[in-house]
Amino acid sequence: MDLNLLGLTFFAVFISELGDKSQLAAIALSGSSKSPQAVFFGTAGALLLASFLGVLAGEGVAQLLPTQLLKGFAALGFALIALRLLWKHD
Repeated sequence: MDLNLLGLTFFAVFISELGDKSQLAAIALSGSSKSPQAVFFGTAGALLLASFLGVLAGEGVAQLLPTQLLKGFAALGFALIALRLLWKHD
């Protein structure tokens, strides 16, 4: 197993999940329930399943398209998101 990739993946997902809607939902559910353990296992299971599906989809797409093309699409997507965030006027 590639421990560098494991660490990078853990860090990236951990940072990206902080303060998102799923964490806010977990806070709301655990605050209003009598079983925070059930909320923990439910949210952990949901994150595992969503991550598993993402890995399967990524692996499938990687089988069909060259790596450089995928990286190009990802870079373009992030650049477009960044530009929209910079110039979005409410």
